[in-house]
Amino acid sequence: MRRAGVEHRVTSVLATTRFSVLDRSRIRAGRSAGEALRDTLGLAREAERLGYHRFWVAEHHGVPGVAGSAPTVLAAAVAGATSRIRVGTGGVMLPNHRPLVVAEQFGVLESLFPGRIDMGLGRSVGFTDGVRKALGREKDDAEDFDAQLAELLGWFRGTSPTGVHARPAEGLTVPPFVLAMGEGAAVAARAGLPMVIGDLRDRDRMRRGIDRYRAGFRPSEWSREPYVVVSGTVAVAATPAAARRLLVPEAWSMAHARTRGSFPPLPPAEEVEARTMTAKERDLYEAGLAGHVAGTEEQVADELERLVKETGAQEVLVTTSTYDREALLDSYRRLARVTGTGTFGAPA
Repeated sequence: MRRAGVEHRVTSVLATTRFSVLDRSRIRAGRSAGEALRDTLGLAREAERLGYHRFWVAEHHGVPGVAGSAPTVLAAAVAGATSRIRVGTGGVMLPNHRPLVVAEQFGVLESLFPGRIDMGLGRSVGFTDGVRKALGREKDDAEDFDAQLAELLGWFRGTSPTGVHARPAEGLTVPPFVLAMGEGAAVAARAGLPMVIGDLRDRDRMRRGIDRYRAGFRPSEWSREPYVVVSGTVAVAATPAAARRLLVPEAWSMAHARTRGSFPPLPPAEEVEARTMTAKERDLYEAGLAGHVAGTEEQVADELERLVKETGAQEVLVTTSTYDREALLDSYRRLARVTGTGTFGAPA
């Protein structure tokens, strides 16, 4: 049900597009990892109230600014804190894990929360040599992603040649999605699975990936037709300047990571704006602010409509991070207003 007085703002394109949330449990400067994880639960409850379609959590290892290292554990907490919204992972990095263990984990999730669990899967391995060593993985482990994916899906169908049965996964249907970075689009197409592709800052590359996916898609028992989810940052505020300010903490964290090798907790926007940056830091910081969907409700609605028309995407997965939690929640409320995701209150 949409709130009276705002329905005229929702275009037919946006009204027929699903909108979902991916949260990476970003740690804020001066706050704990536990608070970041509890913030994720609070955001999930608000996303459900606002009518978003699904809420996903991510997998990062050894990152000072990210608390989300165990996505299936966190997904269980999110599902337990909500009652209707779909819950999943964006994603479990399959080369880091044995497919049997992943199947068992999602089998438990689906058994506890039937009909609400998604299985988003990525092909990345640990970002640094140290993390890969700690995980017992090598860079080229991602090259076996097709086989790892086939093995994982086979555990749900009871087709393992080992004679072992994955309990309680076998016989259950947990919708799988492939995160399409690099070769991911081709993998998703060959497997006949829905695809999640980002980011919004390189639209040409995104469109090429989507075109390859649709051209190579082979229908499967998991998905009879291509299903495209485009993912990226969306920031909505009362003014363009306020929306841009939402992007500042994450943009600085990216610049810091690329110049100093460590992805830090999110600093307050005012701290970043007062900082003296080197030329390289400034260039990376400004690049981090560019290319996202950010602005007022009307500006964001227009840009999202163009995005959906250009890509033909069935769903948009929003991944916004910022230091100011109230501003972040306000952004999601405003986005719900212009996309018609469900019932919601007036923006703060």
